[in-house]
Amino acid sequence: MSRTGAPARLGEGDGGATVPRHLAIIMDGNGRWARGRSLPRVAGHRQGIEAVRRTVRAAGEAGVEVLTLYAFSSENWRRPPAEISYLMGLLTHYIDAELDQLHGEGVRLRTIGDLSAFAPEVRDRIDAAKERTAGNDRLTLVIALNYGARAELVGAARALAREAAEGRLAPEAINEDVLDARLETADLPPLDLLVRTSGEVRLSNFLLWQAAYAELYFTPTLWPDFDEEALQAALAHYAGRQRRFGGL
Repeated sequence: MSRTGAPARLGEGDGGATVPRHLAIIMDGNGRWARGRSLPRVAGHRQGIEAVRRTVRAAGEAGVEVLTLYAFSSENWRRPPAEISYLMGLLTHYIDAELDQLHGEGVRLRTIGDLSAFAPEVRDRIDAAKERTAGNDRLTLVIALNYGARAELVGAARALAREAAEGRLAPEAINEDVLDARLETADLPPLDLLVRTSGEVRLSNFLLWQAAYAELYFTPTLWPDFDEEALQAALAHYAGRQRRFGGL
């Protein structure tokens, strides 16, 4: 059965409550958080990094196996150059400041998305962090960078078309499992819970294939205000759901 259609094997948190193996978050609301305090947008991004720290720690303690964070979409290049530059600086600062602790806590760092658009020094920082943490297995932290789900699906379709044209794959052999195996998340557990902060109710080109059977949770909390209590509310929502995957 396809990963997207198969019931996830649920983990158990410290308190015995059912928790998602794979949790993804669309971190939204940094700009509105700053605007509501008459601060520049960069202040919201800076505070958003604190929310990342809290959430990574709390997710690991809750028993989540994979935490995927939508950090920079392929559409975010439309933002002002100064803001993009600041975001890149925040990313490298987070890696530099947190890598020792993440490694010490058994966190494995992964990325999805096209990193080729980033400056070489940014890519080098990311690659070094992934290499250093590759053997960790307590929590996998996946950071989506220059990621777009449509581009991911197009890339998978191109790979399948190339294999078929070269005679390595029969077109009639292409099914959900075969396509799923060409996605960037192929080696990760199925997505169980997708959270979006800030009150917006849309997926914004994030994990469209993977979210087919995920539980969706939308909260009005702005990302910089997202804390352990907010995460627990999302996990409680998930624990209260009956996941039938199209069955009875």
